[in-house]
Amino acid sequence: MTKKTLITLGCTSILIAGLIGGTMTLPVQASLPAIDSQGQQLPSLAPMLKQVTPAVVNIATEGRIRVQDNPLLQDPFFRYFFNVPEQAPRERRTQSLGSGVIVDAKKGYILTNNHVIDKAVAITVTLQNNKRLSANLIGTDPEADIAVIQVPPEDLTFDLPLGDSSQLQVGDFVVAIGSPFGLGQTVTSGIVSALGRSGLGIEGYEDFIQTDASINPGNSGGALVNLRGELVGINTAILAPSGGNVGIGFAIPINMAKQIMTQLVEYGEVKRGRLGIGIQDFTPELASAFGIERHEGGAVVVQVVENSAADKAGIKIGDIVTKVNDKDVRDAGDLRNVVGLLRVDQKVELTILHEGKKRTATLVIAEPKQTSLLGEKVSPKLAGAVFGLISESTSNFSQADGIIILDIAAGSPASRAGLRKGDLIVSVNRIAVSSFDSFKEALKKSNKGILMNIRRGNTALFAIIQ
Repeated sequence: MTKKTLITLGCTSILIAGLIGGTMTLPVQASLPAIDSQGQQLPSLAPMLKQVTPAVVNIATEGRIRVQDNPLLQDPFFRYFFNVPEQAPRERRTQSLGSGVIVDAKKGYILTNNHVIDKAVAITVTLQNNKRLSANLIGTDPEADIAVIQVPPEDLTFDLPLGDSSQLQVGDFVVAIGSPFGLGQTVTSGIVSALGRSGLGIEGYEDFIQTDASINPGNSGGALVNLRGELVGINTAILAPSGGNVGIGFAIPINMAKQIMTQLVEYGEVKRGRLGIGIQDFTPELASAFGIERHEGGAVVVQVVENSAADKAGIKIGDIVTKVNDKDVRDAGDLRNVVGLLRVDQKVELTILHEGKKRTATLVIAEPKQTSLLGEKVSPKLAGAVFGLISESTSNFSQADGIIILDIAAGSPASRAGLRKGDLIVSVNRIAVSSFDSFKEALKKSNKGILMNIRRGNTALFAIIQ
């Protein structure tokens, strides 16, 4: 005789059908009702997630770090005099995991964090169907921790629609999607806990969305979406005093990421302009010192660069910037973020308090003056060196003309060639150099090697870089 037994486990009911004293003949089933006791459909994120999750990918990177040897072994003169054979630099392989979001399936563009792909020599993207694709780096912005990579678009079927992060409010429900700890795609939910978080020292430009949706290592570069399935943020960091998630995660607003992505796709880098001012937070204490009774935030000007856009617009030290293009300025970080997303030659209108009186000033974003040059940008033989202009440096060669080495990476081609931090390059291939343009032109004259006349401390020498 067949007997049916109803076993209740909490609110889940399991119907077991079997034979007394025999083997089970029907499968075990577990289910939840699709409607509640009032006949209303139960809420679920599943339909939205089925549309969203195919656009969130896993990113694995491979990098190589040079293992530093004794500096003497990198000096060509030491190797020559002591007959030390040339040795290949030792390297250590590194691997990291993160997440990314497909934002343009037709072109294969994926948005992620800079720190996910930083120093990677190989980038592999794994789709939700476990298909692996090799990715190319399109551009990166370390200041905002945003990067764009590209994969062949043939295998992409869906991209994530972009929302408007300026419409977010504290208390809005959000969902974080990524691959924490290499476990595979994982979904967590929570709310927007705060907006406009800055001053955390995580990135150069900070305007974070704070959320209690669980974010862990590996979630970096993943999606923060609203309940409509729109991308509103790129997960980037957590506050983890104990090493794990404590309910405080941060995401880059998609409005900021979108503007940066546009420049990365177009130029491969972000071309940030400058106003020519130094600023700090306008605090209640400063307001009292300035004799201003009502404090509503802002940024106070502490420096004005001569002949800059701000100088030409008549901005003075002590002026208080309260608005940028009719957007309220809460503090110095707020002003820095807005200006940092504007392109060169764009116009910007500042609302300013000057000696207690309100006025507006229209400025044109100027191209920043180049103060440093990466060696790999001009020659593979100079990779690892950072060059600067003598007039812009703090060196001891105040009366000299030339290009100074501001920094040099241990084990890099420039270091192995015998160049050192602090070296002053007076000429290249017997052509005097005093600017980046003259430096680049002189390097074009290189045939078999680069001949440099260098001042090192109180001595001078010629160096041939093969």
